[in-house]
Amino acid sequence: MGAGSKTEATVKARAELALNDEFLRKAVRFTTERLRNGKKKASEEHGNWDEWRERGKQIRLHTIAHLDYYLNLFVNNARANGVHVHFANTGEEAVKLTLDIAEHANAKSVVKSKSMVTEELHLNHALESIGVEAVETDLGEYIIQLAGEMPSHIVIPAIHKNRYQIAELLSKEAGYTLPPDTTALAGFVRKKLREKFLEADIGMTGCNFAIAETGSMVLFENEGNARMVSTVPKTQITLMGMERIIPSWEDLEVMATLLPRSATGQKLTMYMSGITGPRRSEDADGPDEMHIIIVDNGRSLQLGDPEFQELLNCIRCGACLNACPVYRHIGGHAYGSTYSGPIGAVLTPSLNKNIAEWDDIANASSLCGACYEACPVKIPLHDMLVYLRRRKVESGNGNKLESIGMQGFATVMGNSSRLGGMLRLGKLGQKLVVRSGVIKTKLGPLKGWNTYRVTPSLPKESFRDRWDTLDQELKQGLKQMEPSMQQRMEELVKKRELEQKEGKGGHGHG
Repeated sequence: MGAGSKTEATVKARAELALNDEFLRKAVRFTTERLRNGKKKASEEHGNWDEWRERGKQIRLHTIAHLDYYLNLFVNNARANGVHVHFANTGEEAVKLTLDIAEHANAKSVVKSKSMVTEELHLNHALESIGVEAVETDLGEYIIQLAGEMPSHIVIPAIHKNRYQIAELLSKEAGYTLPPDTTALAGFVRKKLREKFLEADIGMTGCNFAIAETGSMVLFENEGNARMVSTVPKTQITLMGMERIIPSWEDLEVMATLLPRSATGQKLTMYMSGITGPRRSEDADGPDEMHIIIVDNGRSLQLGDPEFQELLNCIRCGACLNACPVYRHIGGHAYGSTYSGPIGAVLTPSLNKNIAEWDDIANASSLCGACYEACPVKIPLHDMLVYLRRRKVESGNGNKLESIGMQGFATVMGNSSRLGGMLRLGKLGQKLVVRSGVIKTKLGPLKGWNTYRVTPSLPKESFRDRWDTLDQELKQGLKQMEPSMQQRMEELVKKRELEQKEGKGGHGHG
């Protein structure tokens, strides 16, 4: 099972729907702006933020480079703690292992803490298929479960909904009308979930980080539900992406600093739980039986790939989504998979290794680099998006018209005479469509751009046309300089002219 099931529509078609949903755009823009501002404030208050980012990057680079060693160390220590550790090469294997454990425990119900891996595997549907009720206990996940939707954000799954929509969903579940008041809505969910915690046969969690040196797993959360999930039921199952390892508790200090500040602007998450094995005889609570399923599902395909191995450094903070101008306009569902935003645009095709099926998702980016600047471990997602686009073309899935257009562009830009001729032709041709200094027509290649903005017209006099005049002004200015400065500038001008004569300065004045 892949990293998400793609709908029939393209990213462009789904983006069109999102752009025409005024409420969704406002809700996503408002929340991402709040998260982005929170991260900015928290990182500035912390100080030396880039040094911590670099430290986080080095920890992740080192761990992934020695992933086999740290995985073996973690597994040996976890098994010594009494944990049943399983490996799943594919999503199907992970689902089967989970269902086998549920059947062995005669489970009728499962309570879950927030886990992107279980969303990736569509595990709720699989559990329901064998008659096991799966209930999300994170408030955002619970809301989208009732709505029958995928998460719209890695950290805030219901980012696209407001309290009125949530009240409508919860009222259907309650059987009576609930007011659109956050306190009342949270109170209803708290009461409902408390019953589910006490009834559940299995608690299921994800894993933010796994500590190799002790075989422990660490959960970050703000609601406290993960602690209930991991202590009340008799059996616990943790689904963990194979890359979630870090070497030591000392390294966790760095991650515990970077992740909450990057995700929500918090200095620390409300709850950070370290779990080292099932309940011991002296423990007051905890599961009698604990299972950890380590999931590959396409992750190992990135190992040894110089262009995509750093993808495994991701700590799932969602900061790249909050910074991305594309995500802020179209939300998460437009990406068509479990993971959205810049990380999703790279992760989904990388896990699936299917450029043909997901060949449009890398286009959902402006390549502005905001995702890299926001990433707490400096993953060059903007470069990876370019690599994906290149692989799409190399695999024969490129757009033929686009290819012809780029060849034409290279032909024109490679010769100053051709470029000058095209600019003169463009000035004449634009007279048919220019109105009040701008082009608003939605014909041909201008349709997508001009649907939401306008194209400026070509100026009456281009920079190239003005160059001779500017060059004369520059030389005149040299004569008015101090002798030492004048000599230096004359040397630079002579050097430039010499390079142009030798063919190093390009064609013409371009």
